[in-house]
Amino acid sequence: MVVSSPVFNSTPIFNSTLMASKPLEEARQLPLGKIVCVGRNYAEHAAELNNPVPEQPLLFIKPATSAVTMQQPLQLPKGVGDVHYETEIALLIGQPLSKASVTEALASVVGVGLALDLTLRDLQAELKKLGHPWERAKAWDGACPLSNFIAAEQVKDWQALELSLSINGVEKQRGQASQMLMPIAELLSHISQTFTLLPGDVVITGTPAGVGKLAAGDRLQLELTGLLKVATQVI
Repeated sequence: MVVSSPVFNSTPIFNSTLMASKPLEEARQLPLGKIVCVGRNYAEHAAELNNPVPEQPLLFIKPATSAVTMQQPLQLPKGVGDVHYETEIALLIGQPLSKASVTEALASVVGVGLALDLTLRDLQAELKKLGHPWERAKAWDGACPLSNFIAAEQVKDWQALELSLSINGVEKQRGQASQMLMPIAELLSHISQTFTLLPGDVVITGTPAGVGKLAAGDRLQLELTGLLKVATQVI
């Protein structure tokens, strides 16, 4: 089940198939908090947008109001230029995490799912030129579709997690956690040195190469290999 929030209260239209377990029941009880995002955590993605690889994780935050359920059709803003998809592994936080060590960090994760970091790419380029923050390009209402979450105990090897995205039957993205510049446990520890993570917060961990423009009518199939599949559509 997805995190309790007004955006998740409507009837699902598209299916989310949980391949390894039932939906995470605890997620129903957690209020949706902040969504901590990581930019350029895959070297090939940084290269495809001609961005330098950061020396440390590039962090930004989406508000809870940016979240929508991935089980509904995706509604894109109009008149704002290209809207790009970025497929990411999403981590649901179940215990407070602050100043945590790498060995402590994963104990705070209660659920794993998928997210789309939807980005107004033209606006982001303008903001980057001006040296301004990215939130106007990445934190708008509906900018973070989230899947259901499965229990973290279903993950046997965090480094072996694999995500993929196909659009209209053509694979666009595929990546493994082992390709991340900062692995998941280290990433959570690093984030917790700056932001206290609270139950109901979500961390999305960066996107592999293959990002691109969405268009009305696109049909998306997202998968966390062996654990979760989600189908949705752009309207």
